[in-house]
Amino acid sequence: MLRRLNTYSDFLKHRFGGRLQKLTIDAGFTCPNRDGIKGSGGCTFCLNAAFNPSYCDPKKSVSQQLTEGIIFHEKRYRRATGYLAYFQAYSNTYAPLSKLVSLYEEALGVPGVKGIVIGTRPDCIDDEKLEYLSHLAERTYLVIEYGIESVYDETLKRVNRCHSFAETSAAIKATAQKGIYTGSHMIFGLPGESREDMLNSARVISSLPLYSIKFHQLQLFRGTVMAEEYAARPSDFNLFTENEYLEFMADYIEMLNPDFIIDRIAGETPPRYAVVRPWGPRYDQILAKFEKLLEMRETWQGKFSYNKSA
Repeated sequence: MLRRLNTYSDFLKHRFGGRLQKLTIDAGFTCPNRDGIKGSGGCTFCLNAAFNPSYCDPKKSVSQQLTEGIIFHEKRYRRATGYLAYFQAYSNTYAPLSKLVSLYEEALGVPGVKGIVIGTRPDCIDDEKLEYLSHLAERTYLVIEYGIESVYDETLKRVNRCHSFAETSAAIKATAQKGIYTGSHMIFGLPGESREDMLNSARVISSLPLYSIKFHQLQLFRGTVMAEEYAARPSDFNLFTENEYLEFMADYIEMLNPDFIIDRIAGETPPRYAVVRPWGPRYDQILAKFEKLLEMRETWQGKFSYNKSA
């Protein structure tokens, strides 16, 4: 039976012949809106500790984090066919090329690692880095994942991104033109955006040369600037309930480019970091519920998408 959305897990199983597990790495990077180059404090919603597993520690080498991550996952989950080294914390191209080459090559040298995924910002890439990454993509599986978060400059300014959507679009196009798998990340529920605003972004995103995309509902984490904003002005926020979000996502993917691989449709919030009570179900349960909703609605990814041949 064909699924109603293009899932990342299915793609990886088809390409590699089995399940691949991402292993998160904290390689000690920062961001230009955090270190004072463009701004300070980082994105108002950001708390990397909420996503980093216990084995992640920038004091450890990349290879040590990966080795411990493999042991962690093999104890907790079923054994994977292989692993993807996921440079996730902060902006993982924000360093001189020589340092990046050393870190990426170290990751690829760990037994069982089949490729790398690099999370970064659109203003932390340049022609020199893209040239190296294009050659790297010829010999291993490589994804460059850009944080889009929003297509609206007013929102990007409010959350202290310190770059425009035009910069995001340009970076995605430049990366894809180099033959590199280009991924992305979107957040729904950022303050100031209406449901209509968020739905309208589907057609904007669909016109980009993306390979994969992740979707997260806005998650409010303790200790962030956005948590303080929520405490001071809760009326500025329209946080989704689980059912509201799944209905919204069903509407959204109907307009989404059907060729895009969907990495995630939602995020999980560790309860100890949550400002508001998290939904509760694990991601696999959320995804199963979402797919059942698509079936009940008799809809699918790209049902109302634009005609690419037009």
